[in-house]
Amino acid sequence: MFTTAAKAWAAGLTGTAVSFLTGLQLAVADGVTQAEWVTIALTTVVGGAAAFGITWAVPNRPAE
Repeated sequence: MFTTAAKAWAAGLTGTAVSFLTGLQLAVADGVTQAEWVTIALTTVVGGAAAFGITWAVPNRPAE
């Protein structure tokens, strides 16, 4: 069905988007400062890397 690369891209993009939106949601409550943008960027990079890496590392199950 999906190759490992396609699976990793799908999960990685989703994980990156969720990480960004979560960080942004916490920051917009009182206005986003420069320090909060740095935190949002860091959270996005770490979340995306984790989503890509973990998904790539898990092998695909054979199709039944």
